[in-house]
Amino acid sequence: MSAVTDAGYTIPTPIQAGAIPPALQRRDICGIAQTGTGKTASFVLPMLTLLEKGRARARMPRTLILEPTRELAAQVAENFEKYGKNHKLNVALLIGGVSFDEQDRKLERGADVLICTPGRLLDHCERGKLLMTGVEVFVIDEADRMLDMGFIPDIERIAKMIPFTRQTLFFSATMPPEIQKLADRFLQNPERIEVAPPSSTAKTVTQRLVAAPNKDYEKRAILRDIINEETELTNAIIFCNRKKDVADLFRSLDRHGFSVGALHGDMDQRSRTTMLANFKDNNIKLLVASDVAARGLDIPAVSHVFNFDVPIHAEDYVHRIGRTGRAGRSGKAFTVVTKSDVKHLDAIEKLIGETIEWKDGDLSNLPAPAEGESDSRSRGRGERGRKGGRGKSADRHTSERKTAEAQPADRKLEAPIEEPRAAAPAPREEPRPARSSNSRSDRNDRNDRNDRPYPANDDRRNRRRHRDDDDGPTPVGFGDDIPAFMLIAGKA
Repeated sequence: MSAVTDAGYTIPTPIQAGAIPPALQRRDICGIAQTGTGKTASFVLPMLTLLEKGRARARMPRTLILEPTRELAAQVAENFEKYGKNHKLNVALLIGGVSFDEQDRKLERGADVLICTPGRLLDHCERGKLLMTGVEVFVIDEADRMLDMGFIPDIERIAKMIPFTRQTLFFSATMPPEIQKLADRFLQNPERIEVAPPSSTAKTVTQRLVAAPNKDYEKRAILRDIINEETELTNAIIFCNRKKDVADLFRSLDRHGFSVGALHGDMDQRSRTTMLANFKDNNIKLLVASDVAARGLDIPAVSHVFNFDVPIHAEDYVHRIGRTGRAGRSGKAFTVVTKSDVKHLDAIEKLIGETIEWKDGDLSNLPAPAEGESDSRSRGRGERGRKGGRGKSADRHTSERKTAEAQPADRKLEAPIEEPRAAAPAPREEPRPARSSNSRSDRNDRNDRNDRPYPANDDRRNRRRHRDDDDGPTPVGFGDDIPAFMLIAGKA
């Protein structure tokens, strides 16, 4: 209680008031609450009380906490240090990107609390450095994120290593049907604490949509305008769907003089930890991040969240905007929406059960694109599609089909008749249209416009279009490019 008072907390949040009493009675807990409502303290505080008596043995942790990301695991470890400063508990943090040797030394001393990501925990178990038979309390935090990241098979493996008589605490901000089935398998007669509807957003966050063209450089310009307009902005997190977009947006904002950093999963752990620490210490004002920063990170001073990309999974929207407006504070969330994002936006509004207001007009107010102008994200796919559907092969077949329709269908190719060639008339000079393409169909069209020195009834004139008149079987292996000599009728 002394540590809680020193941390500045006097009144428990609804999820804490509902979860702590049954947790102290060693009941299983299924807690559902909005992000930023204090779920971490809901299991940290009762665990400190339950672990006051006893001592962990080497390589046999007494409690296990699973987190989906390294940053969230490190944050839970900080909470144990803050709330458990008057206890003499050994806390071991097992995450990727850190040396195994240092983690092994902590395990050898005995860990009362083991906080880890599933992958690194299984690595230690396979190396024979951990025995899970002494675990008394098992915590699964951000369970829906575990599902998204594909950790469910790993969690099932870990659960089989832990005694059946354990106490299980299960927390999540959203509860899709798949997670509900998982909870039913892991929990025994749980106490369900649901302090807010699943997938609901905090009322302290003002949400707005901003219409933007599909072109990335125009989206970046609109984002910069919004940032400059927000006079109350202290610091903000900008979310992108892809790691490449994180890097591109970071470079753009840096070139325009913003105090900005980047955070995504491909960065090494030292860089990720340093970047997050600089953001928390206000050394940088803007943090461009992927969804690795969308879950559980508690940075109290975040005043704004910007979704540069509309999240593909609707649940991610709830977690992203939950980085602001935490612990009763107010915050703002802006989402940049293009015409290609309408489907994802509809899914988000259906999930949260409300319609998000537009800022300065919706997508119908966007200016019409100039003639011949296409969206930046779809232009590459469109051009590839046109080349694939109307490229050289398609143009050639179209030209050949038109030629075949203009000629008699019953004419058969015969051996060329040896006769003196008529004098070639002078070619007519006709203006040629300017064309940038040099495809085979264009060359055929230009050749057809010029009179060639063959009589109209000479079969040699049509030999190069032999496939138009051939109704027989196609020799295997040549496709459309069959040598002319193979189509000459043989002698009986």
